[in-house]
Amino acid sequence: MDSGLCPTGDAALDQALTQWLLYDKNPKTVALVQDLVKEGAVETLKKCFSSRMEFGTAGLRAVMGPGISCMNDLTIIQTTQGFCQYLEDSFGNLKERGVVIGYDARAHPASGGSSKRFASLAAAVFISRGVPVHLFSDITPTPFVPFAVSHLSLCAGIMVTASHNPKQDNGYKVYWENGAQIVSPHDKGISKAIEENLEPWPESWNTEDALKNPLHNDPYAVIHSEYFKAIQKHCHHRELNKRSNVKIVHTSVHGVGHTFVQEAFKAFNLHLPYAVEEQKDPDPEFPTVKYPNPEEGKGVLTLSFALAEKEGAAVVLANDPDADRLAIAEKQESGQWRVFSGNELGALLGWWMFRCWKQQNPDDAAVKNLYMLSSTVSSKILRAIALKEGFHFEETLTGFKWMGNRASTLLEQGKSVLFAFEEAIGYMCSPSVLDKDGVSAAAIAGEMISYLDTKNTSLSQQLTAIYEEYGYHITKNSYFICHDQDVILSLFERLRNYSGQKDSYPTECGRFSISAVRDLTTGYDSNQPDNKAILPTSSSSQMITFTFSNGGVATMRTSGTEPKIKYYTELCAAPGNSDVMQLKKELDELVDAIVENFFEPQKNKLQPKPE
Repeated sequence: MDSGLCPTGDAALDQALTQWLLYDKNPKTVALVQDLVKEGAVETLKKCFSSRMEFGTAGLRAVMGPGISCMNDLTIIQTTQGFCQYLEDSFGNLKERGVVIGYDARAHPASGGSSKRFASLAAAVFISRGVPVHLFSDITPTPFVPFAVSHLSLCAGIMVTASHNPKQDNGYKVYWENGAQIVSPHDKGISKAIEENLEPWPESWNTEDALKNPLHNDPYAVIHSEYFKAIQKHCHHRELNKRSNVKIVHTSVHGVGHTFVQEAFKAFNLHLPYAVEEQKDPDPEFPTVKYPNPEEGKGVLTLSFALAEKEGAAVVLANDPDADRLAIAEKQESGQWRVFSGNELGALLGWWMFRCWKQQNPDDAAVKNLYMLSSTVSSKILRAIALKEGFHFEETLTGFKWMGNRASTLLEQGKSVLFAFEEAIGYMCSPSVLDKDGVSAAAIAGEMISYLDTKNTSLSQQLTAIYEEYGYHITKNSYFICHDQDVILSLFERLRNYSGQKDSYPTECGRFSISAVRDLTTGYDSNQPDNKAILPTSSSSQMITFTFSNGGVATMRTSGTEPKIKYYTELCAAPGNSDVMQLKKELDELVDAIVENFFEPQKNKLQPKPE
């Protein structure tokens, strides 16, 4: 450490600081650390240096700033060195095949960090080891990276993005050679390799030379062209699209989506959506929204609604900042705007994808090879459609990494995977991207809206028609905030030992009788003959699902990235039971019983979701 700096008095912290200042070549993060030492800001320094960001199956996500717990030049280099080492150990042909790296528009001037800068450093690390790097020359949507991995037969992909997180965050998302996000044990292997490669390699900082190296290639033009070619396979009503007068508003919420959604609409011969001027250009400050997350609903869409009113548009499409998710809102006859939930959009898009498929595949036998997927906390509406129409429906664990990898396996077996979705407004409408993709979903939704318009049918009316045909699926999801891990653990352990004995789960909740329990933390499932769950289990996260005799299903789980205990509930009614008010009342009462009896918010001091 610089002899002009006083040690903090904490030996472990001093050692971490000494190593940091030895390795870090970014003058901004060096200066920030030196200032903190001079100020004696020991608690802040401990936050930055006490524990390294954990590399999980979602890669990394953290605030940008100095230290091993933050996203910055040095931690990006260290992470990439570990990932590169792991890939060298996993693939004998890494130097022939190479990797792809993409990035969004995030930036943090105070620490000199940005997605583009991080992507360049990651490229320098790989190129220094003789690995070809396809580094996009400009910002791209996240789906372009998995598409490029598959299309160019690469070993891996990296996307530098924090998706819809607050502006100070960034992330590092990793794809395997099959074009899906990594699953365990790759995360553990990469994590171990990072710890073994903390000292920057000689050329890891040298982005200037790396970008001149013949191993560096820009895939932007090729991938741009091939992606829009690939999604046109899902355009089924081109002539109708050309004639349509439907007006649609689109917002990219200060992210990367604007250009790409315009291109997707062009690829489908749809009239271009009206863009929200104040939000269409990438801006890392996200100045017009509190959180750049369209899942938050109306607050993010205020400017979109204003533009729609002005232009006479009845539908709003919104992407999150890295354009892998899609939200949709529709103006109702009352003049109010309805923001559809991810489950409702899953029903609409699933119905539409199957309808288009069926028109092209009238042979009854073909349906036996067809699959749709959704995550275990998402609506079971696809299961109901599959039961009636004859295709296969499968459920996976939460997150697109599971659906992407399951889809990859099914495709290898010669099956057709038509659609996958999760309730967090993520949809996979094309097997050419084995992850959620808000760009292709926007164009496919545009075509569906144009088609329905020719039938004088709104999205809301079509959703009702789907529920009338396949059974109403009413959902209610929310969460509690809890920062105390011990409270979270005791809450779930109480449910596992409800009558005081091990594995004695509740048999009722208030007036509601419980017919089955699945615990994916321990691997228990009362529905299986041997009581062993079929889905993969993970002891590091809490997740219990209760099935009720009245057709209700409730899952309680912890979040991997936030201090939340989430709950997902759904009441699945048989076709013909269309008393929606009664079904909603029943679900409300079920949720109240779960909150009161299982969460016990007063006793556990849980904070409810802010309104």
